[in-house]
Amino acid sequence: MTVTTTVNLDSLLCVNLTPPPSLYKKTLNPNTSSPAEPSKRLTLHKSNMASKEPDHEHREDDDAPAADDEDTGAQVAPIVRLEEVAVTTGEEEEDAILDLKSKLYRFDKDGNQWKERGAGTVKLLKHKKTGKVRLVMRQSKTLKICANHYVLATMTVQEHAGNDKSCLWHASDFADDELKDELFCIRFASVENCKSFMETFREVAESQKSTEENKEESAAAGLLEKLSVEEKEAKDKVEEKDVKAKEETETKEDTKKVDDSEKKDGEPAST
Repeated sequence: MTVTTTVNLDSLLCVNLTPPPSLYKKTLNPNTSSPAEPSKRLTLHKSNMASKEPDHEHREDDDAPAADDEDTGAQVAPIVRLEEVAVTTGEEEEDAILDLKSKLYRFDKDGNQWKERGAGTVKLLKHKKTGKVRLVMRQSKTLKICANHYVLATMTVQEHAGNDKSCLWHASDFADDELKDELFCIRFASVENCKSFMETFREVAESQKSTEENKEESAAAGLLEKLSVEEKEAKDKVEEKDVKAKEETETKEDTKKVDDSEKKDGEPAST
């Protein structure tokens, strides 16, 4: 008895290469509810592993030491050439006899209070030719003038009551380009500076007083001399007038005598 078996070749050739579900862990795709494919999961795993590996590649520029700046000797000319400008301060003909840092205040009569004028350097400057001394104070940063007036013989300085680092004085100030009667108060960092300022201020006032007295005496002497000269000139003029009048009188008399003699010569002789 012969048994014939028919085999389908197509069924033998079709082999299921998909591994069973137990060999891999199912993962859900966040975008879809179906499990992700194994190939995609393996690809993502490899990329994560690659990102965690250290980068052993280095650039040649990073390893090379930084080169020192080399002087090439090239000279670069400036684009804009600035010239020096001579600045005049008005103090070229004066010598500083006092120079101290301080803070200046002035009394506001309208507001009945002290107002700060500025903080800077106060100077007493003596003129080389005239000998006059003036007080000048400028602000430290802006160099704006806070006080500018002459120290006169009539000025007095006195210590501020309750503060031995400050002192007061009156002056006709010209800081605002016009004369103003001001009451100043100046404060120093130490008592020694305040005393030095007051002593120098008083010495200058005394010296100006003697200078003014000498000037007055010189002016009086000059006036007397001028008067004497004028009197002498007037006397000379009077004498000159007298001489001229006398000469004119003599001349008239001589002329009259000549006329009389001519008249006598011209008359006929008496018989």
